[in-house]
Amino acid sequence: MHLKNSLFWIAAFSVFFIDQFAKYWIVQTFSLGQTLPLLPGIFHLTYVTNTGAAFSLFAGKVEWLRWLSLVVSLALIAIAWFGPNLRRWDQLGYGFILGGAMGNGIDRFVLGYVIDFLDFRLINFPVFNFADVFINVGIACLLISAFQKTPTSHRRWR
Repeated sequence: MHLKNSLFWIAAFSVFFIDQFAKYWIVQTFSLGQTLPLLPGIFHLTYVTNTGAAFSLFAGKVEWLRWLSLVVSLALIAIAWFGPNLRRWDQLGYGFILGGAMGNGIDRFVLGYVIDFLDFRLINFPVFNFADVFINVGIACLLISAFQKTPTSHRRWR
């Protein structure tokens, strides 16, 4: 049996498990607010919670953010399951976004907040997690896909 859009499913579940394992490790290893400088002043692991979205936008609005995560996840699953065979970059992009949305969505539903721990202090960036990283990587994959030439788009420009 061949699973349609298999790269999508592999990417989604890999990201989800990496994100959830890292968050579990942080919670088991650190106390809230604790930081471990890996490169002092540049990169730390810092255990914080976030009731908002990226950059703590919409802080305290976890109720609608949890439902947004669920809707995005279900839409991406529907695209991969019922839609056409996707190109490689689309499968990776949508899969990474689904894995990240599921990782942060589970946190919002179960805990009421998202666990963040990646702390780049050199540029004073907000603390984030692997789900956030992979959502952005997924967006980059979709941009790569959008700019790739397809046989029909190549013919149009001649």
